[in-house]
Amino acid sequence: MAVPERSAVPDSVADPAQEATGEDSMAAGPPVEPHELRPQRKLRLWQLAPIVILGALGSLMFAFPLAFEPGGSSGAVVSMLGFLLCGCAAGWGVMAARRVGHTWPGLPARGSGGRPDWRVVLCYAVVLCTLVVLAVWRIDRLRH
Repeated sequence: MAVPERSAVPDSVADPAQEATGEDSMAAGPPVEPHELRPQRKLRLWQLAPIVILGALGSLMFAFPLAFEPGGSSGAVVSMLGFLLCGCAAGWGVMAARRVGHTWPGLPARGSGGRPDWRVVLCYAVVLCTLVVLAVWRIDRLRH
């Protein structure tokens, strides 16, 4: 049994017999599922672990002197160091999330060319400033 030879005509040239019947040359094969060639960008464990550990350590250092109010000025110093560690962990987390492509709610994606809404930015700034003022005020109250 002889195998018919394949013609030297490239696939991009349509077969006149198929055009006459209205068949599409792409519809003959199984459906093609599109998929992303690049790997998904997500935070890995080695990125998250130091952030979580630093945040937990800072939270404990910040919370215990505030909760138990130890005597002397060491409570305020430990609280302030804990507050700084919490701030470092939060900043580190934001930068790691930004690096893998996450954005803050209400803000445009990085590289999209969109401008952030000034009301959303103002809301984030007010919340952040309020938290910082309340934390510093509470630490200051430990000293008096």
